[in-house]
Amino acid sequence: MNDAAPHSTDLISQLLTGMRIQGVHYRRIQTGPTFGLGFPSKPGHAYFHYVAVGNALLRGADGSQHLLSAGDVVLVPRGDGHALLSGEDQSIQYLETLDAAPLGDAVSGIDTCPSTHAVPSAVLFHGCMAFDLGGMQGLSKLMPSVMLADGNAAQFPGLLPMIDAMKREVCSGRIGFAGILARLADAVAAMIVRDWVERGCEGASGLVMAMRDPRLSLSLLALHQDPGRDWTVEALAAESNISRSVFADRFQAVIGTAPLRYVTELRMQLASQWLTQQSLPIEVVAERLGYASQAAFSRAYKRVMGDSPGATRRGRGLAAL
Repeated sequence: MNDAAPHSTDLISQLLTGMRIQGVHYRRIQTGPTFGLGFPSKPGHAYFHYVAVGNALLRGADGSQHLLSAGDVVLVPRGDGHALLSGEDQSIQYLETLDAAPLGDAVSGIDTCPSTHAVPSAVLFHGCMAFDLGGMQGLSKLMPSVMLADGNAAQFPGLLPMIDAMKREVCSGRIGFAGILARLADAVAAMIVRDWVERGCEGASGLVMAMRDPRLSLSLLALHQDPGRDWTVEALAAESNISRSVFADRFQAVIGTAPLRYVTELRMQLASQWLTQQSLPIEVVAERLGYASQAAFSRAYKRVMGDSPGATRRGRGLAAL
């Protein structure tokens, strides 16, 4: 984004700082010449695939197909159901039904290569990641169902050294390779998302247009830096150096929601992240976000998120079991 104003770049950096990608589990997969691996829909998560050796066909739940070859990296950012196949007519086995041998922390190995084959036809590295965009959560529905970086990483030049490192680790089996692969996968996934945002989200509208708007980006940056401030439309307009009425109309036209509704939704997205990922007490979250009482915060949270803050915390605890 070389043509972006400095405050627009600051805003994008601020939003990306709130992004969290954390691996839930990873699999190093070796297959024979035929295979069909299924991955169920998993909202709130992202799927990551790296093809180290061989080829695969990725088929989405909508029937879309993507041919993958050695060196390709795929991110499925919304956790949509899909399959990796050796051919269009191949039957599918869901990954969790296959035997896996532990290789390291949260990393396992799956080997479906027949004993009659000395060398596997395909070697893959797969990850399932908890994916939270924080203040950018509104962008998740704008993301493509599949984000592909090919083996040459032409559209993602910064990825090439990391993809090369992944291939070395996948194929070498050196001490500690499983943990290194997991960290590389997290970093590569984050870089793919960052590049998508920096390239204007492939023409997506709304928040992305606001980030590029020389006026709106000023107020958005101030809001994201201090979400707990007692924000009013007048205060936001003052940050943008325009009148209240012009600001409100411009905000609604570009982002598609009223300014104070955006403030509330941002606060609740941050609250969810703080409750689930940082395990902050509800009263601390309420205070950080400028609510005079825990009860007022809880009412706002349930109205936006559909559940209470306590239920969100309990859900996190159950998910960790």
